[in-house]
Amino acid sequence: MKVVRTIDELETAPGTGLVPTMGAFHDGHRALFRAARAENERVVVSLFVNPAQFDEPGDLEAYPRDEARDLAIAEAEGVDVVFAPAELYPKGFATWVVSDVTGAEADSRPGHFRGVATICLKLFNIVRPERAYFGQKDAQQVAVIRRLVRDLDVAVEIRVVPTVRDADGLALSSRNVRLSPEERDRALGLSRALEAALGAPDPVATARAALNGLEPDYVEVLHLGDAMVLAAAVRVGSTRLIDNILLEGEIR
Repeated sequence: MKVVRTIDELETAPGTGLVPTMGAFHDGHRALFRAARAENERVVVSLFVNPAQFDEPGDLEAYPRDEARDLAIAEAEGVDVVFAPAELYPKGFATWVVSDVTGAEADSRPGHFRGVATICLKLFNIVRPERAYFGQKDAQQVAVIRRLVRDLDVAVEIRVVPTVRDADGLALSSRNVRLSPEERDRALGLSRALEAALGAPDPVATARAALNGLEPDYVEVLHLGDAMVLAAAVRVGSTRLIDNILLEGEIR
């Protein structure tokens, strides 16, 4: 496996699959790497904690980082190249991708999707992949990236990999390591509330009532292409967690 630190060092090639990440790898990332490995001749994983998508400075500072561990996991999963630049915003950077996205996640995190869309477009331009891989847990992000690709005629296929969960149902997230044992037990209320809403006449009201004391940033139904998703965000201590569950269709 090759580790590349600068744009000039990164070689492009046909048959490339890209997995954009911010590191702190877990089994959800492994699922993305394996999906990319199965469909592409060459797999590139980006590893860059993108400051532009953090709306709270404390969240950026607290984001877990362990590059040595991440590189070992990537190599074990057959990744060909890890693109780990120190910086992707040169001095004087002033061009941003602003998506006219609506929904509670965008409202809760002003500027977040601007950062996501900008960094993804930069990575698509740098890596030139045929396919890029994202997790269903970030369904709203997937919707933004798909709109970007469609509206700006970016020649990349977007693949979505189902959410990976721990045995108790908690969606895997790099932020989970920040939860204390008591907070982790409380966090299970999020996935359980979403499950409880499946088949309910009013899934939003049902999920809210089942949150077991967790205070949501939002609970909402989203229409993502042919899929209908029940999505929610909660804060457990200082950690913000998101999750969603398919009500109808599938996110492809």
